[in-house]
Amino acid sequence: AGAAVAVLGGLIGLGGAEFRLPLLIAVFAVFPHRAIRINLLISLATLAISAVVRLGVLQSTNVAAFTTDILGMMLGGIIAAWIGAGLLARIPKERIVVVIAALLLATAALLAAEAFLPGTAWTALAPDSALRVPLAILAGLLVGAISSLLGVAGGEFIIPILILIFGADIRTAGTASVLISIPIVLTGVARHALTGHYRSPSMFQNLILPMVLGSIVGAVIGGYLAALAPTDALRVVLAAILALSAVKLWTKGNAD
Repeated sequence: AGAAVAVLGGLIGLGGAEFRLPLLIAVFAVFPHRAIRINLLISLATLAISAVVRLGVLQSTNVAAFTTDILGMMLGGIIAAWIGAGLLARIPKERIVVVIAALLLATAALLAAEAFLPGTAWTALAPDSALRVPLAILAGLLVGAISSLLGVAGGEFIIPILILIFGADIRTAGTASVLISIPIVLTGVARHALTGHYRSPSMFQNLILPMVLGSIVGAVIGGYLAALAPTDALRVVLAAILALSAVKLWTKGNAD
């Protein structure tokens, strides 16, 4: 299960958490709040391997050109992830998933338009625009909050933001997304660890470790496949992933 989820994540530049979360809850019967914390921990391992693979395989990506945007999103994300992880236990998850599902569907529609109607896509910010830094920080705050409250890496939002607002291509956005997600997810994991939520040896041995190992294999495969997939096809795949994630989140929210 971990490998299959990570192949999809590594292919696009996601941690795969948006698929893993419903799996943990529905198949492994993990309580939603605990599933969110476990999901973050598994995503951290997947993202680390995916970053190594993508940086080694996708030599044509221009990540350095977006350094300021990446750092801005990291800063906002770390702040929000730390705060959000502390608030997780106080917020009913079903109140969050409906809003997130709507945002996922809207983003999927925008990316599908990018793939099928490239002439109608809006113009990204100019490289020297004064809005880039504040927007990057605001985007990071959004991603960090979503990451910590839903247990996802946030790539499903980071990638469209990098493409539509900052003008990155799909492969560069995928690699940058992994780099941005790592410190954000690490912050959430650290906050949960400090409050004593990763102390169950049986959970590590029977669930977390097997899924991490499967996720590592899947991330490597997905990272290599990313170098072969055409750009427009990646946009379509990402849009489909977002739409499917929205349906899963919406269904789970209504079921709760």
